[in-house]
Amino acid sequence: MVLGLGQKNAVIGLDIGSHEIKAIELTRSGDNFLVSGFAIGKISNPTDQKYAIKEVIRRGGFRTKKTVSAVSGRSVIVRYVNMLRMSEEDLRSSIRFEADKYIPFEVDDVILDCQILDTDEASSDEMKVLLVAAKRNMIKEHVEQIKEAGLVLTVVDYDAFALGNAFELRNLNSPLMEEQDRVVALIDIGASKTNINILKGNVSFFTREVYLAGNDFTEAIARRLGVDSEEAEKIKCDPGDQIAEVEDAVLPSLDDLGNEIHLSFDFYETQFEREVDDVFVSGGSSRLPGLERAFERIFEKKINFWDPLESLQILEDRVDINLLKETAPQLAIAVGLAARMGY
Repeated sequence: MVLGLGQKNAVIGLDIGSHEIKAIELTRSGDNFLVSGFAIGKISNPTDQKYAIKEVIRRGGFRTKKTVSAVSGRSVIVRYVNMLRMSEEDLRSSIRFEADKYIPFEVDDVILDCQILDTDEASSDEMKVLLVAAKRNMIKEHVEQIKEAGLVLTVVDYDAFALGNAFELRNLNSPLMEEQDRVVALIDIGASKTNINILKGNVSFFTREVYLAGNDFTEAIARRLGVDSEEAEKIKCDPGDQIAEVEDAVLPSLDDLGNEIHLSFDFYETQFEREVDDVFVSGGSSRLPGLERAFERIFEKKINFWDPLESLQILEDRVDINLLKETAPQLAIAVGLAARMGY
């Protein structure tokens, strides 16, 4: 029996993707995080999304309603900007008057948030600021949808930042995170998009969404093998003796994705005069045949695959352990959301 696991210590991380909904409940006990609930469900079409959320929550066996979710896409703008150095309080007071210089939306139509990235006041008269703007109507719809599922939404995050949270949780006691000057690129390959988050220490200094991901690989397999999308998806996940054909089919798309990611590395390295030290890949399509070889050729770096569950204890009497482990590469964003304890 595990003591001290009341719902006040638990949070659901709810990752609403284009094709699937992933929900994971983390419970904190002392310094440990435990997986105390989990479910995954398909979204057959956008109109079924509300029902799909409710069904995932019903099947998850969750003991809390406290939820953290995330938004992404073209209605969210993330900018890293230089501003005159000021206090956090002054920044928040003035950001609405400065934001129109950096975002393509009307300021009144968005919800803004900001964070000072460099806190060394003696370094210069300017500071690097993270600015996030999300369309107000989109946030309102997102919040209402989750409330309709009977959940209590405490935080709306951004996908790429949740990815960073999960990686930080995984590496709390790792020597890698003790090297605060080390630059790590996180690549999460989903169904419709690929998230990129470049961290220095535990701080995000670059994010980007690339709209080339698992669906493109599925379509490439379908064209090459002359099968429908459903069959191509099955082959992508388990190619069996067709692995060589699958690798040939997806190679052009892998090269395109790898080159887009490499452009992001180049941009970061130009802006901050630092190379990316390590690359970590996650997501449902991260183990695609040929991906490791293609990315290592393009990046000229070793690729690391990581499991967002590896630092977590699992309450096996409360979750489907086989499904959880099978799904693990897809859970980085959900884990990162649930890791936001205390909000």
